[in-house]
Amino acid sequence: MNIKATCTKIPSHHYIRTLTTTTLPQLANSNFVVNPAHLLRVCTILYQQQNSPEPKLLKHLKTTEFQLTHEFFLQVCNKFPLSWRPVYRFFKFTQTQPQFHHSTVTFNKMIDVIGRSRNIDLIWEILQEMGHLHLVNDKTFRIALKTLASARELKKCVDFFHLMNRNGLSYSLETLNKVLETLCCSKLVDEAKHIAVKLKPWIEPSGVTYEYLIFGFCEVGDLIEASKIWNLMVDEGFKPSFNAIDKMMDTFFRMNRLDEAMKLFQSMRLKRFEDLGLSSYKLVINWMCRRGKLAQAFVVFEEMQKRGIQADNSTIGSLIYGLLSKGRVREAYKIFEGVKNPDLSVYHGMIKGLLRLRRAGEATEVFREMIKRGCEPIMHTYIMLLQGHLGKKGRKGPDPFVNFDTIFVGGLVNAAKKVWLCLKR
Repeated sequence: MNIKATCTKIPSHHYIRTLTTTTLPQLANSNFVVNPAHLLRVCTILYQQQNSPEPKLLKHLKTTEFQLTHEFFLQVCNKFPLSWRPVYRFFKFTQTQPQFHHSTVTFNKMIDVIGRSRNIDLIWEILQEMGHLHLVNDKTFRIALKTLASARELKKCVDFFHLMNRNGLSYSLETLNKVLETLCCSKLVDEAKHIAVKLKPWIEPSGVTYEYLIFGFCEVGDLIEASKIWNLMVDEGFKPSFNAIDKMMDTFFRMNRLDEAMKLFQSMRLKRFEDLGLSSYKLVINWMCRRGKLAQAFVVFEEMQKRGIQADNSTIGSLIYGLLSKGRVREAYKIFEGVKNPDLSVYHGMIKGLLRLRRAGEATEVFREMIKRGCEPIMHTYIMLLQGHLGKKGRKGPDPFVNFDTIFVGGLVNAAKKVWLCLKR
């Protein structure tokens, strides 16, 4: 399991584990096209009358023309992403409509809005109702636990699992892991650990559970806690995956604890040499080159080659930068010219290394070659070049003729990339 990948972007698809097999009739309206004029009229009423007495609000809504569907309810929620009152009052109105029944999707959308506004009492009340109606799935757990953990309602976090179990949704390791993933990616790792510990009598942790916690503590820079979880994981007989190993090494490197990072790498070379792959080698080579330890980087690189592991362009780019940072320009060019299909990482290694040697003219020539070969530059490419030529004033200088924003944005407009420009700005 690639924990880093799942934490960078939580998948939009979730495994629904509802407690009912009844098909709700409103699901057929999921593709219903909402009338924008009706939506605007209803949202205007909800906004203007959100503090009005219940009878007055109901009267306005009942005399307004619109077709109540699941999609319409979701669109109303989208109009008030941070305001719970209009959404909740519309929800109360929908409960007076006998032909309309809420689904897991509409409930989840509503608790997401209420959760963002931190109305804990209300969200707890709705979660209890969802449990009674058997409309809870894994996404509900993610939204609810993130909201409760953010508000430090740790007792409610644990009680939610017990509540759902009483309502027929059995304790699930898969669900717990998804919750921990969400919390750790939101840097709520202390809260995630508390939940895992408190639920241990009912849900036995797996190796994946521990790895999410390791990842979370590494993300917040708490290597002491990450090491404790690591040791606990090993003591319980789980073998750390290389995703967890790489994350620990990367965190050691980022916190300038090179010796500990290399100790971990050496231990993997002794215990699991055959399992070592490109990701671990690439990580070590990259950091060794960044820290100026070129000899060690090439030792690791040669070992990788002897094992038949093909270096990717990112690794080559790191070596090129390492050579240039030591002034070994000919060797860097030799490796650079030997790359058959260079990508942005290779060119960036070359440009960054040349700029470090104050050879901005050569860096610009490399940039021009990159453009000719169809390799698209990114914003960081321009920033490096402007700073290399102009120093710090090339980033945010007062002179519009040398200011990064003026040159880059103006260049995009001239290149007729206005749509991309608007998205970036």
